[in-house]
Amino acid sequence: MHKLIVVTGGTKGIGRAILEKFAANGFDIATCARNQNDLIQLKKDFESKFKINVFQYVADMSDKPQVKQFTDAINNLNRPIDVLVNNAGYFIPGQIMDEPDGTLEGMIEGNVYSAYYTTRGLVHKMKENKAGHIFNMCSIASFMAYPNGGSYAISKFALLGFSKVLREELKEFGIRVTAILPGATRTASWAASDLPDSRFMKPEDVAEAVFSAHSMSPRSVVEEILIRPQLGDI
Repeated sequence: MHKLIVVTGGTKGIGRAILEKFAANGFDIATCARNQNDLIQLKKDFESKFKINVFQYVADMSDKPQVKQFTDAINNLNRPIDVLVNNAGYFIPGQIMDEPDGTLEGMIEGNVYSAYYTTRGLVHKMKENKAGHIFNMCSIASFMAYPNGGSYAISKFALLGFSKVLREELKEFGIRVTAILPGATRTASWAASDLPDSRFMKPEDVAEAVFSAHSMSPRSVVEEILIRPQLGDI
């Protein structure tokens, strides 16, 4: 049986690149997104190209009941979870003093609670198997404040804290925890930017870093991976 990777928000950007990298190395994949058509197309493309199994579910990961439906569906596969990537999230620029009411709540729900409840829903199976690897998609905004970062930066600071706590709680169970801290990556979040592609990282480069960290022996863990554009932050 193939190994299984679970990636939230896997139909676009970094999430899709990670799925493609692991699928190319023989992993079955499970993912979720809000758009059913995107999920159907991903399943068709990946199963044809990589000859692996794709399990896809419609879910808004900022909504706690939908997170539970997703994790219940994964658990009902009755498969060991080898890798979990908490990738779902979104970015809205703004300043704390000016951003609309509810922005912070939305950022926390989409970028922190999604990872928190997904992990709580799936980690028990990993603990039973005393194996697994959890990646949390943080950001350079997790440790560095910058103009127009607003509530997004607050949520990403919290996500890095979550990752650090999780690392301490799970080490005795043989579960590795890695925080990924990418700089500006050419994804939908930067769709409105008129900067050239050369100023952005490729999603595939982040995927390579995730796969490389996972490929190390279980005796070692990369706790944090910081990746920045070669020409510097945007």
